[in-house]
Amino acid sequence: MELSLFKTLWGHNSDFESAIAKASRAEFQGIEGPAPEDLREARLRQEKLDDAGLSYIAEITTAGSYVPDRQASLDDHLESLERKLEHSLQMSPLFITCLGGCDAWPEDLSLEFFTRAMEIATSNDMTISFETHRGRSFFNPWVTQRLVSQLPDIKLTLDFSHWCVVCERLMDTERDVLEGLAPHAHHIHARVGYDQGPQVPHPEAPEYEAALRAHQDWWALLWNSQLERGYPYTTMTPEFGPDGYLHEAPFTCEPAADLWKINQWMAHEERRHFSRFTQGHPALQSVS
Repeated sequence: MELSLFKTLWGHNSDFESAIAKASRAEFQGIEGPAPEDLREARLRQEKLDDAGLSYIAEITTAGSYVPDRQASLDDHLESLERKLEHSLQMSPLFITCLGGCDAWPEDLSLEFFTRAMEIATSNDMTISFETHRGRSFFNPWVTQRLVSQLPDIKLTLDFSHWCVVCERLMDTERDVLEGLAPHAHHIHARVGYDQGPQVPHPEAPEYEAALRAHQDWWALLWNSQLERGYPYTTMTPEFGPDGYLHEAPFTCEPAADLWKINQWMAHEERRHFSRFTQGHPALQSVS
C-alpha cells in the first residue's frame, strides 16, 4: 500500500494554476476541493490537472457551505448533492468527499439521507465518502457509530479533529468506536485537533505532541484496516485551514503560523509516519 497526499484548496487564496504548482513542488499527488459551478471551467481545470500529472478529489457540501442551512430539507440536501456532483464529474475525480446532512436532524432522517445519497453515487458510477464534520450528520462518534451500523457499505472520510472539540477530549477514550468505524475508512483529513479546538496552532510544537501522536495512532488504525481490505494506496489531505481554525494574535490578528507551511510539514511528517507503519507491519514484511 502506498500513501497519496493531496493539497486542499481550503485556505488557498490564489488561482488554480498556483495550487497545481504548489502541489507539484511539494510532491503531492493531487488536489482536493470543490469543483467550480461553471462546467467549462471545471473541464479546463481537469485538463490542467492532467497536464501536471495530478489526481483530483472532489469536495461537495450539501445545502450550504461547511455549515448547512438549518432550514434546508432532506430534498434540498439531495438536490444540491446531485447538482454539485454534475460539476464534479467534469473533473474526473478519484472519488467525492461529501459533507452531508445536518447535526440537528433526527437519526432516521440522516439515515434516509445517506441511503439515498449512496444510491445517487451508484447511479453515477462514482464513490462518495462521507466526512465526519461538525455541523453535519456525522458530527460526533456515537451518532456516527449508530448510523454506520445500519449502512454496511458506506465509506467515510475521517477527520477526527472535529470530534476532539465536540467531545472536549482526545478520542483515545473512544478506541472501541474508532475500531468499529475503521472498516469504513476511505480517506483521511490530516488535521490535529485538541480538547478545546479542531486545530492546534502548529502540529510540530512540543506542547501539542500528545495530540499529534494520538491522531497518528488513529490514522495507523485506519491504514491497517485499509491494508486488510486490499487498498493499493491510501489517500490523505493535510487540512489545516483558516476561518477561525488558524490561531491569531488578539488585536493584530497576526496568524500564529503560515498555513501552507503547516500543511507541507504535516505532509512530510506523514510520509515519515507512513514509512514507519509499513516498515513495522508484519503483513508487509512477509510480502517483501
